[in-house]
Order: sequence, then C-alpha cells, then structure tokens
Amino acid sequence: MSLQFVVDGLLAGSMIGLGAIGVTLTYSILRFSNFAHGDFMAWGTYATLAVVGAIGAMFGKIAPIAPLSFGWPLIVALILGVALTGLLALLLDFVLFARLRAKGQAIIVVMASFGASMALRSLLEFVFTSRPTYFSRAIQIAMPVGFGIRITPDQIALLLLTSVLVLGVHLLMTRTQTGRSMQALSQNAALARIVGIDVASVVRFTWIIGGALACIAGVMIGILIQIRPFMGFDMLLPMFAAAILGGIGSVPGAVLGGLIIGLAEAGAVQLIGAEWRAAVSFIILMAVLFVRPIGLFGVRER
Repeated sequence: MSLQFVVDGLLAGSMIGLGAIGVTLTYSILRFSNFAHGDFMAWGTYATLAVVGAIGAMFGKIAPIAPLSFGWPLIVALILGVALTGLLALLLDFVLFARLRAKGQAIIVVMASFGASMALRSLLEFVFTSRPTYFSRAIQIAMPVGFGIRITPDQIALLLLTSVLVLGVHLLMTRTQTGRSMQALSQNAALARIVGIDVASVVRFTWIIGGALACIAGVMIGILIQIRPFMGFDMLLPMFAAAILGGIGSVPGAVLGGLIIGLAEAGAVQLIGAEWRAAVSFIILMAVLFVRPIGLFGVRER
C-alpha cells in the first residue's frame, strides 16, 4: 500500500492545525465559538491574491523562485494579507463581538459569529464570484522520496513554514509576558484583571494572532489546491474538531489535533473512498466528546 496519504494528511493537518490555533485561543480567552474564523481564511487568501495581482500590474510578470511555483510577490503579499486579516478580525470584534460580549450572553455572540460568517462569505462571492482561482497554474513535478511517497517543492516549503510557525507560537505562549497573560486570562479572567493584566490588549492580540494564522492557512490551501469563497467554510468542522481533540486552550494540542484529523481524512480517502472524507472530522469529534470531552491536552475547569 502506498504511503502517499501520509504526506497528504500532514499537509491537510498543517492547514487545519494552523486554523485550529485561532479557534482554540478565541474560545479559551473570549469564551465563544467563532464561526467566522473560517471566513478569515478566505478573506486573507483573497486579500493576498489581490496584492499579488497589484504587484503583477506594477512590475509585470515575475519569475518564481526556483524550484517553487511562486516568487517574491506572493511572499510580500502574504505579509500584507496577514496584516489585513488581523485588522479584519479586530474590526469585526470592535463593531460586533465586543458589544455583544458586554451583554454577557455567549449564545448571542455565537449566533452573531454565524451571521457574520455568512455575510463575509456572501460578500466575497459577490466581489470575486464563486469561480475558483489560483495563485499559479504552473504544474510541479513531485519528487519520489521512497515508500511510494512523492512530494513537491511547494509542499516541502509549506511543511517547513508550518513547523516554524507552530514553534514560534509555542514560544510566544510560553516564553513571553504576552503569552503568559493570555494563558492567565484563559484560566481565570477575573483573577487576571485583579493582578493588573491589560485584558483589552490581550484580546486584541488574540484576534491578530488568530487572523494571521488563518490567513497563512488559507494561502497554503490556495497554493496547493485552489481559492474560492467557501474554502474557509469547508475547513470549519475540521478546525473545531482539531481544537476540541487537542484540548481547548492548548496550542500544541490544536496542532496535534489538526495532524490527526488530516491523517485520518487522507487515510479514509485511500481506504474507503473520498465521499467519506467530510464525515471523518465529525466522527472523531463525536468520539472525543464521548470519551474525553476535555481533549488530549485539556485541563478540567475547577
């Protein structure tokens, strides 16, 4: 049996895991499930695509960085896309979520995020149409690495990028004052305020980190697969399943959960058929909720 599904699963898991970090941080710190998080992925990807198009219009056709399918315009555009997605998340919180959180009813905030998700997705479809598009139509030749596994330079680069980002976020959460403040706020918001933690700054930083990682995950999808308005919505269930599987509030748990979901989906495609792919996330989510509701790295609240 070919082990190609391992590479496919790691790639899918990387994208799910990066998105799940934002989901788990938002839930642990702000105490609500943000259904608009998937649409941050799509908006960030289209913002990056728009910047790539603008750079192409100004400088003409630019050769890719060998052996990759993309060049420096995409790298510059990704940095701007990350900033714009972080600003979008902050704006949505300022206009909608913060006002509703102040009323103290979490279910209202959840329903508002669901409505915001539909509005953001519909607006994307209105502006860019539902027709799929791509960063590059260049076809890369996959290199054999043994055991029936083949991998492209783009895939290697994105796996390395994911590793660097996950390590960076982990160090941010464990070695910096901001990260420790985020952990303190997620564990006990009232006590965090008493000891002088600037809650508003922590909340803003949470939105920026979540939006930035969502944008990067979306661009990864755009590079490896395609770009379309529903790309983030399709990732929503796997991201929530990964966050719950890993344990709410745990960054390593979200990434590990994403890798497990990605490998399970890829294995299901190879063993029982592609039509079962979407069901895998739901099955794993239900299994975790029945067996260990707090997830792999979750901590029971006292």
